[in-house]
Amino acid sequence: MNEAQRTPAFTNLLDLASEKLGGKALLCSDDFFAGMQNMLKPGRGIFIPDKYTEQGKWMDGWESRRKRTPGFDWCIVQLGAAGIIRGVDVDTNHFLGNHPPHCSIEACCLPDDKLDKAKWTEILPKANLNPGSQHFFEIKNDQLFSHIRLNIYPDGGVARFKVYGEVKKDWSLVKESELVDLIAALNGGKAIQCNDMFFSHMDNLIMPGRSENMGDGWETKRNRTPNNKDWVILRLGTKGTIHKITVDTNYFKGNYPDRCMIEGCVWDTDSNFDSFAWKVILPESKLQAHKEHLFEKEINDHGPFTHVKLTIFPDGGISRLRLWGYKSI
Repeated sequence: MNEAQRTPAFTNLLDLASEKLGGKALLCSDDFFAGMQNMLKPGRGIFIPDKYTEQGKWMDGWESRRKRTPGFDWCIVQLGAAGIIRGVDVDTNHFLGNHPPHCSIEACCLPDDKLDKAKWTEILPKANLNPGSQHFFEIKNDQLFSHIRLNIYPDGGVARFKVYGEVKKDWSLVKESELVDLIAALNGGKAIQCNDMFFSHMDNLIMPGRSENMGDGWETKRNRTPNNKDWVILRLGTKGTIHKITVDTNYFKGNYPDRCMIEGCVWDTDSNFDSFAWKVILPESKLQAHKEHLFEKEINDHGPFTHVKLTIFPDGGISRLRLWGYKSI
C-alpha cells in the first residue's frame, strides 16, 4: 500500500495544532522526560541514539515518567485558530518500549483564562495505540473547538500530535473598512491545489509571520521544459476585494522565480477551475531574490474574488503570499 492510499483525505487540511500556525501546549500532567511543546513541531520526530539529558534519554516528543499511582497523563493544547476538527494523527514514532497503549481526546471552545471552567466534549473515545506508528482517527463532530486535551493511558511518549481541520473565522466581527489579509490561514484561507510542491508544501504560503528558512515556503522542482510555469490555487477566507499584494521570496536566493502573476475568480467550489476564465489581478511581474515585494499600483482588477491563482515563471520558491483587502458585503 502506498502513502497516498493509507493516508486519509483529512490530512490535506490544515494542522490546527501546529506550532507554525500558533498552536501551543499549555498544560500537562507530566513531561519529565520530554517537553509537551515538541508534539506540535513539524514532521514525525527524529531519534538520536546517544543523546541524553539529565532526566534520561532525549526524545523528540512529549514523554511522561512511569506512573506509579492510579490515573493517566494528559496535555492541553491551544489550537492556532479555532475550527472544526475533521481528523487527528497521534504519532508514536520512535517510542517503542515507552509508548502509551491507549489514548482518548476531548475538546472545548473557551478563552485560555476560562479553561478551569471548561466542559470537555469527548471527540475520540479510548483507542488503542501501537509503538512507533502513526494513528489516524477521523473525527465526526461539527462543533467549533479552540482547545484539545490529549489523554494517554497510563503514561509514555507521543512524538507528534496533529489536529486536522478547517479554520472558522467569525467574519461578522470584521468591519467592512478593516484591511485584512484575505488569504491568511488564520483567517480561513486555504491552498487548494498546485501542479508541483516537490521541495515544500503549498500551505506554507499562507502561514503567519515571515518564513524561518528555505524549507518554510512553497518550492517547486527545477523544470527543464521551455516556457514552463508552475501554479497554485488558493481559496480566500471570505469573498473580498484585493488592494495590496505581498509576494515574499525570503530565503530563496539562488532558486527564486524570475516572475509571477496572480489571477482571480468567483467560484462556488474548490474544483473544476479548468472551465473558468480567470481575471488578471497582478500582471506578470519581475521578482528578486530574498525580498518582500509589495504590489499596489500594479493591481489590474480588485475583484471581488473567492479564489486566486498564483503562477510563477519558470519555477522556484516563494515563502509567503499576502492579499490585503476588504471583505465583500
